[in-house]
Amino acid sequence: MSARLARRDHLAAWLFLVPVIASMLLVAVWPLGRTFFFAFTDAFLDDPSVYSMVGIDNLVEVFNDHTWWLAVRNTLTFTVISVAIETALGLAIALLINEAIPGRGLARAAILVPWAIPVVVSTKIWEWMLNDQFGVINKLLEALGFIDHGVAWTASGSLIMGVVIFIDVWMTTPFMVLLILAGLQMISQEIFEAAEVDGIPAWKRFWSITLPMLRPAIGVAVLFRTLDALRMFDLSYVLAASNEKVMTVSIYARDRLISFQELGVGSAASTWVFLLVALVAIIIIGALRLDRAAGH
Repeated sequence: MSARLARRDHLAAWLFLVPVIASMLLVAVWPLGRTFFFAFTDAFLDDPSVYSMVGIDNLVEVFNDHTWWLAVRNTLTFTVISVAIETALGLAIALLINEAIPGRGLARAAILVPWAIPVVVSTKIWEWMLNDQFGVINKLLEALGFIDHGVAWTASGSLIMGVVIFIDVWMTTPFMVLLILAGLQMISQEIFEAAEVDGIPAWKRFWSITLPMLRPAIGVAVLFRTLDALRMFDLSYVLAASNEKVMTVSIYARDRLISFQELGVGSAASTWVFLLVALVAIIIIGALRLDRAAGH
């Protein structure tokens, strides 16, 4: 009887899994497979049915393109700086609102507002606020005496990457706060109370207890945020279109596919983006030992 029940449970499990697997094949595996396929063709977007196989020529063309490597540099610069700042701020804010302070519930709700606003809306708001003619940021800085005239924040090649990073930090730090705060609330308060009774200083409790126990939560937050930053498209594109100063690998792939109608080369660029994201994910999981943390 137990063997029959086990077989029935096994069959029921597969019946529940079939719709999920079918959905994954439809929305993920099939488009990804077509992208890989067209990466080895000379197809154009106006008529994808007409093509011939060109081997790895498209992949080599993208790899040898100076603009591609410029986009890679911009993407990595943006990712490293923004994720580092967001992690530090997210940890600090999570530690603060985890304490029993007045208005903690309101603070937790308010901190999520920037993350809840759509990226395009947030980007346009900041673009208007940073306008050199009527932007409120320039007016405020002029009133405080920090500048003599309006600064073209989004038009300056030396400033625009900083603006993109600043807007991204403003929008996505709440995401880091949310994940790290969840990790904090999983830690038993009895551990901290015992350490406090033993006379261990606050900084040592943080360094020896809080950080080690938060490592899985911080690792997951860094992984998710890094993968999201590597694929960043909308913020840079809305703010500066295809400006090479902030062009990301996703914008590069979009330009080859849409602007130049090169389905084959655009698919090759998308394939390189996929490989870049996969490589970084493997490195982060290995470096932070997230697989072992999940096993515990």
